Amino acid sequence: MKTFYAVLANSLAAALTNTFVWFAVTFWVYLETKSVLATSVMAGVYLATVAVSGFFLGSIVDRYRKKTSMTISATITLALYIVALIIYVTTPEAVFKDDSSINLWLFITLCLFGAITGNIRTIALSTVVTILIEEDHRDKANGMVGTANGVSFLVASIFSGLVIGYLGVLWMMVLAVALSVLVLIHLLTIDIPEKEIVHTDSGTEHIDIRGTIAAVGMVPGLFGLIFFNTFNNFLGGVFMSLMDAYGLSLVSVQAWGILWGILSLGFIVGGLVVAKRGLGKMPLKTLFVANIIMWAICIVFPIQASIILLGVGMFVYLCLIPVVEATEQTILQKVIPPERQGRVFGFAQSIEQAASPITAFLIGPIAKFIFIPFMTTGAGVRLIGDWFGIGTARGLALLFIVTGILGLIVTLVAMQSAAYKRLSLIYKKPSPEYDTDSVPVQEQA
Repeated sequence: MKTFYAVLANSLAAALTNTFVWFAVTFWVYLETKSVLATSVMAGVYLATVAVSGFFLGSIVDRYRKKTSMTISATITLALYIVALIIYVTTPEAVFKDDSSINLWLFITLCLFGAITGNIRTIALSTVVTILIEEDHRDKANGMVGTANGVSFLVASIFSGLVIGYLGVLWMMVLAVALSVLVLIHLLTIDIPEKEIVHTDSGTEHIDIRGTIAAVGMVPGLFGLIFFNTFNNFLGGVFMSLMDAYGLSLVSVQAWGILWGILSLGFIVGGLVVAKRGLGKMPLKTLFVANIIMWAICIVFPIQASIILLGVGMFVYLCLIPVVEATEQTILQKVIPPERQGRVFGFAQSIEQAASPITAFLIGPIAKFIFIPFMTTGAGVRLIGDWFGIGTARGLALLFIVTGILGLIVTLVAMQSAAYKRLSLIYKKPSPEYDTDSVPVQEQA
């Protein structure tokens, strides 16, 4: 157990550092340049890079030992942050106020790739669970991973703004370098008992997209699961893109910021529940039930312009995200051979994350030119305006409801699909003996 907890703590510290840097840099760029275009480009490039990099990063995890992969990640991240710090110190402050400055975008790019390189650890951590944890208890371990991700997101969200506001970007980068050094030193003290790296073919020496697709295709229904989650991310992107605009129509920016800090606890609560209770006898069914609840929430909370409905609904929604993520990880750890898991986790990450930038690109025009006019000057005012309300915010609310209905229909149809039934037959999890004190470690030969 000590090894798993040590790796988890190290990954938590690394994820916290990288998330903290990217949030802080985003805040700082806007404060310096006052350019919404600059921050939107940063968000788009970040999401696109995460989506594309999964293939390559997953291959690194499979090619090297897991500790080696994590060490490569930590070392590259540290080097990139050091170079970014040097560029900041040697560049006149006035240069960073110009959103077309080469040095500004060089600084942003270095921080971006420093944070993205940390995704090697995310993929590696899922494979480490396979190595260290017995199969019947991997769902609980994945719940702990979800809790760690929630903690890193929550802490980074709070402290990135505070550090930029009170200390500035220089000390933010100094702190990031210091934390990265500590993470690397601590990682070197951890011994992950991985006997050997099994290379099934020469595909481990390169990205090997064809081999990864073949590995996924060998498991009936697994492609369906990945594309189902991709579709959910596509629809879920509607809420991530427009939720701020909707929330700020109900409360002040200060209240909205505090509320999101509280709502972020949902990630931690959901992860803790999975870590304690597991995912049940049928993890795949748990995944679909969680999705049904999430889409039902998306239909209910926008019915009326109420911050209480929004707050309660989003808290439950965020609690269920670790359940969905842990379920997919647990299934992949069960049905994919260990020597292929890095590439398959990377493949799933790339495919599923690709939906977010597509949604961000499409949903703005859809909201602006269809739903908002419908509820401000269009037929919606006459048809449902007397009880639903009118205005820009109600146009967004209607878009949320339509998205929720669409997501619910797709989930119910997917539950009746042949892919769902085939994957359910392959993965039948035995009744777990719940041990709330610890997660047993898999015996090493």
